[in-house]
Amino acid sequence: MTRPDAFHVYDTTLRDGAQREGISYSVNDKLAVARLLDEYGVGFIEGGWPGAMPKDTEFFERARTELSLRNAELVAFGATRKAGVRVQDDLQVQALLDSEAPVITIVAKSDVHHVVQALRASLDENEAMVRDTVRFLTQEGRRVFVDMEHFFDGYKHDRDYGVRLLIAAAEEGASVGVLCDTNGGMLPMGMHAIVADVLERSGVRLGIHCQDDTACAVANTVTAVDAGVTHVQCTANGYGERTGNADLFPVVANLQLKMGIDCLPEGNIRETFRISHALAEIANISPDTHQAYAGVSSFAHKAGLHASALKINPELYNHIDPSEVGNDQRILVTEMAGRASIELKGKELGYNLTGDTDRIGRVVDKVKDLEAKGWTFEAADASFELLLLAEDGLEKKFDVESWRTIVEQDAAGDVHSEATVKVHANGERFISTAEGNGPVNALDRALRAAVAQLYPQVEDLELVDYKVRILEGVTGTDAITRVLVGTTDGHGDWSTVGVHENVIAASWMALEDSLTFGLVRAERRAE
Repeated sequence: MTRPDAFHVYDTTLRDGAQREGISYSVNDKLAVARLLDEYGVGFIEGGWPGAMPKDTEFFERARTELSLRNAELVAFGATRKAGVRVQDDLQVQALLDSEAPVITIVAKSDVHHVVQALRASLDENEAMVRDTVRFLTQEGRRVFVDMEHFFDGYKHDRDYGVRLLIAAAEEGASVGVLCDTNGGMLPMGMHAIVADVLERSGVRLGIHCQDDTACAVANTVTAVDAGVTHVQCTANGYGERTGNADLFPVVANLQLKMGIDCLPEGNIRETFRISHALAEIANISPDTHQAYAGVSSFAHKAGLHASALKINPELYNHIDPSEVGNDQRILVTEMAGRASIELKGKELGYNLTGDTDRIGRVVDKVKDLEAKGWTFEAADASFELLLLAEDGLEKKFDVESWRTIVEQDAAGDVHSEATVKVHANGERFISTAEGNGPVNALDRALRAAVAQLYPQVEDLELVDYKVRILEGVTGTDAITRVLVGTTDGHGDWSTVGVHENVIAASWMALEDSLTFGLVRAERRAE
């Protein structure tokens, strides 16, 4: 596919983003990331630095046969020739050609302090390094972008030298000169003024690359576009060195939905939520719940005042329709919940509470009473749904007679956990004992084993998450414990909550809710 060239979305997740602490992409990971970015519709994917990084060299080799890009062009990143070395003799420049990438981005020093102190070269030699490298690569048939490293710091030291390099690169055939806020120290006001000045004085097509050290990378990027930039460099989820880079997803959403710039193929902006979370999984980093546009809390509303307005018109408290970026509006049920919150949350879960004021009032009172004691339903939709079902007269699947756990350390120092559970169901009494790697695991196994004698479908349930939080001063005396349990049946996940002074008792409450909800789900699927 031939993409329009009027505006560039350039992703550097695989190079700059990979510099984030805690990220280590394998070559297979890099290929998977590239496929997702291409699916999203970015125009350029910077694959890494071939010749300098063995993994990146392998990535470009494998990409020739394993990547079939529909929207993006692959970009190899490297540096200008070294000072005092002929460009055709520079092995790293040759490695850029050997990558067979159709586009090459080279980084050049644009701050006079860096040229003199880091490169130990003259300003004229540095310009020659830029000219020689761009000319050589374009003559070899490559499209060339030039990253002007430390451009904004350099502008403050010498406002003319960076412009001089931009013009030199363009004269030798570079398509874009990218202004890099390498140290991430810029603010939007200064960004707009500098970009506008440089654009007017250079006449060169400009790009922008922002780090997030002032938490302004996204704002600086869209500000630069407003000042005339037509090429934006970003990373997925803002991954990058130190505090990260401009986040691809808010940047693209702002450009497309707020500024009217069609920077992705038609309809692809709706893949924002899915692609963002898929890339987080590959990076093995939990998605940022509060990330703009793509976070699960981006359109989550807690205050009763908000819910009352949302009930009338969702636009009153949502800056866009969440579905435009593939996200959903959520209503959080908390002690702040009013009648509108409960009604909307019920609707979200599939229950029509409209007009049933008595029922809504009872649920509101119950939620506020429980939350005053330390419960929370924000992250425990299943427990809240069971509360709604209880108002409908939900028939209990089983009654608990008793449970107990034993934790023992033997002479060898090994710790063993055992639990016994006694339940009544369908007129029968069931007793089960199980061992586990801890008391909660043992309780879970014993409960499921007991109930499975009547409801074998519980064997499909699996605990996938367990969180404990100590809440001090909630009751005004001793601390209490809140436990959140995550469960899956292979078709979906849900969370339940339990609260008690004893952590095992709190865990039991969450486990009992989890199993009960699993049986409710199984009945629904069977209908």
